[in-house]
Amino acid sequence: MRSKISFFAAMVFAMFAQAAVAQDVPKIAFVYISPADDAIGWTPEHERGRKAVQAYFGDQVETAFFENVPEGPEGLDALRQIADEGYDMMFTTSFGYMSPSIQIAFEYPDMIIEQATGYVRTKNMSSYNIRFYEGRVSQGIIAGNMTKTNKVGYIASFPIPEVIRGINATFLAARSVNPDIEFEIVWMNSWYNPPAEEAAARQLIANGADVLVQHTDTPEPMKVAEELGVFAFGQASDMVAFGPNAQLSATANNWSPYYIARVQAFLDGTWESTETWGGLDTEMVEIAPFSDRIPLRVQEQAADAVERIRSGRLHPFTGPIRKQDGTGWLAAGETASDSDLLTMGFFVEGITGIIPR
Repeated sequence: MRSKISFFAAMVFAMFAQAAVAQDVPKIAFVYISPADDAIGWTPEHERGRKAVQAYFGDQVETAFFENVPEGPEGLDALRQIADEGYDMMFTTSFGYMSPSIQIAFEYPDMIIEQATGYVRTKNMSSYNIRFYEGRVSQGIIAGNMTKTNKVGYIASFPIPEVIRGINATFLAARSVNPDIEFEIVWMNSWYNPPAEEAAARQLIANGADVLVQHTDTPEPMKVAEELGVFAFGQASDMVAFGPNAQLSATANNWSPYYIARVQAFLDGTWESTETWGGLDTEMVEIAPFSDRIPLRVQEQAADAVERIRSGRLHPFTGPIRKQDGTGWLAAGETASDSDLLTMGFFVEGITGIIPR
């Protein structure tokens, strides 16, 4: 009888031990501005990163995602609720989460926060971003060569430095191969609005644009380009499935290596607040294959620019460059500092239109 009791006690102890271990598994939350189950785009690329973390660490961690979470003040309550549910680490994956993430970082000092595309850090909050503008250079070179109307339509989300940098980088690259190039920019004031993005694409094409560039999250502009027989570039993901004839190339975001490295640091106890801004050299931004419709010489020209940026021999913002109002910015041979790029709030000379305030 004593052996049976001992066996039973051991079983009970083992069950409690397993429960304790299960409770100790770190919980990691990923916060998204749009649906996670879309095939391509901004949020699906982050979701691929989350799945990579779960696959890499297995039962060492527990991950979950929260989709369609509003940005700005409206998102603060959602982030608080996530924190209250006992998550140990949280990735907030959009610029508009920066302010509420800071608030959460102060309210929950034991929680680790990784905030995407922002520029503020605290003791328990890191910032991380991709140099999307580096990928825009090849797009500008291709667009400048491929347009017949000399008009490029640009569908932009919010007038923040990240988006303005991309517009300027694309324009400068396009102007370097085509001095007659013109950009028409339509502001969405949204990252994810399929009907508005479709309408903007149709408007730009009706106004003469025969190449579309976007800094929004859905494939609607690509679909319109395919339907109406113009060219376009994918954003955040390779969108060729939605525009097999329209897509010239795309920038694709690769978050997985960063997410795995940061979770590993958290598990190891070596996590520190850092600022990461990776680009072509770290493969955080990737260039989708060039379309066969692009002449070989243009493909070579774009590929050369990509390789020179990757190796550090080319900076997308190298003077002489003047601001839109004609005032000087960068002298000949001078390159923009990261500080200048992170706070960029102006168009370069040659771009018409205004930046909404």
